[in-house]
Amino acid sequence: MIEEIFADSRTHMASSVDHTREELVTIRTGRANPNMFNGLVAEFYGSLTPIPQMASISTPEPRMLIVKPYDPSAMNEIENAIRNSDLGVNPTNDGQVLRVTIPQLTEERRKDMVKLARSKGEDGKIAIRNIRRKGMDSLKKLQKDGDAGEDEVKAAEKELDEITAGYISQVDDVVAAKEKELMVV
Repeated sequence: MIEEIFADSRTHMASSVDHTREELVTIRTGRANPNMFNGLVAEFYGSLTPIPQMASISTPEPRMLIVKPYDPSAMNEIENAIRNSDLGVNPTNDGQVLRVTIPQLTEERRKDMVKLARSKGEDGKIAIRNIRRKGMDSLKKLQKDGDAGEDEVKAAEKELDEITAGYISQVDDVVAAKEKELMVV
């Protein structure tokens, strides 16, 4: 029973780390990265569709992205979605493809992006702590129901704390790597 609680907690905590990693990928650095469009959607035949599903995105240069829609009729919707996003980029439309030039980040903008990265990291750590709390509640319920002894539950709580600390340090590592990437000029 206790091992099931550990396995469930590990699974959920790992998915929280992965989610945090995905959130951090969308934060714009000074370089072109096709993943920065992962969270953007545009209207396509009456429904909101993620841009990566509507177009191929390539990086011909370190500071430029080329977005080529699979369906040319969706060009304007994709262009508007990119322009109206919080990425701070302005695509140019040549009729065939959208060229997105990534401007150099100012020092102030870099610091704002670092704050945003830390905020997303903190959200990930909060999610992990909530999973820990749920696991602790399950352990206490086992003890209350008489399915596990007090010493067994105490040892399990200590191990759950260690598991939690490991996943929180993974989030810290991911955030630190993103901060380092953001501060490179």
